[in-house]
Amino acid sequence: MTFSAGDQVRIVACQDDPRAVGRVGRIVDEVPPGPLTGGRWTVDHISWLIAPVLCETHELRKT
Repeated sequence: MTFSAGDQVRIVACQDDPRAVGRVGRIVDEVPPGPLTGGRWTVDHISWLIAPVLCETHELRKT
């Protein structure tokens, strides 16, 4: 599955920050993730207490 910038996603797992699991955020990346992020998507707007997280494709579901 591929995402686009602004897509709303539910985080079903997150190795980067387990506090984000079960929350909804938005994809930041304009292009598919590459080596800089280790192939993970940047998800933001999760919570004011949780900074943007990096999640692998299988950890996210479109809402």
